[in-house]
Amino acid sequence: MARMDSMPMTGDPDHDFAMMMRMHHQGAIDMANEELKSGNDDTVRAMAQKVITTQQAEITELSNFLASHAVEGPPNQTFMMEHMESMEKMMKANDLRVITGDADNDFLALMIDHHQSAIENSQSELKFGKHSEMKALAQRIIDEQKMEINDFQDQLLRLKPY
Repeated sequence: MARMDSMPMTGDPDHDFAMMMRMHHQGAIDMANEELKSGNDDTVRAMAQKVITTQQAEITELSNFLASHAVEGPPNQTFMMEHMESMEKMMKANDLRVITGDADNDFLALMIDHHQSAIENSQSELKFGKHSEMKALAQRIIDEQKMEINDFQDQLLRLKPY
């Protein structure tokens, strides 16, 4: 999160979305790796592996886009404001989330907030982005992560200790 917060925003929605989402995905991969290391539930561990596989592939797409994309202007202030609001909302949700020490539970709960933030940022990309490949990726992220949130919620209900 600190790396995303310190990322210099250019105001180019496609560029900033790609930069931010690449870091955001790496955060999800880091959480999923922790689940693989510490989690006990085979279903949740399989979900973590799926997060790693999917988001590593998307990081490659984002990196390829950034390698061939020059920042375009003028800066889109509305996009930048939406992006910052989404990040603040996720940070607040994470700060309010009760960490139980159970790796499976904590992974699922934190990933719900994490994915919701990615969905919100992807929706901003759809509104303000100009490049079809980034808009297509944003829509794919929305679709995939909405389904994963539902799956994470189902697993939290299955594993609840009460």
